Amino acid sequence: MTDENKAGSSTSIFYATGRRKSSVARVWLELGGQKRLVNDSEFVKYFPLETLRMLIDQPFETTQMGDRFGVKATVNGGGLSGQAGAVRLGIARALVLFDANLRSPLRRGGFLTRDPRKKERKKYGRKGARRSFQFTKR
Repeated sequence: MTDENKAGSSTSIFYATGRRKSSVARVWLELGGQKRLVNDSEFVKYFPLETLRMLIDQPFETTQMGDRFGVKATVNGGGLSGQAGAVRLGIARALVLFDANLRSPLRRGGFLTRDPRKKERKKYGRKGARRSFQFTKR
């Protein structure tokens, strides 16, 4: 951990990376900021579904820190669900950099665990990863 990421330091920006499926999110939390931007667009416009916005806000709700931080995130790869999960992990990791005492409630909520599930690859002789071609007896 560098000097600029300590809670009592002069800068108030905390950076962390989150990953989910094939999405990678780079998240900056700014202490005292109000804007929530994802890929330079409004948080509400980028994630139109309420369930995805709730998923991203879970680390803030657990720690009661939502009104203290502004969020700036850049996300690459995957779909909206994977991107929302990546942003959530990035926010949780950045909150731990802000205050190490938040680690145990975030860990209990499962927000610091990287979800390792990825899409299974297609196998030869099959239509997809597991689905096989239709069988004809005669």
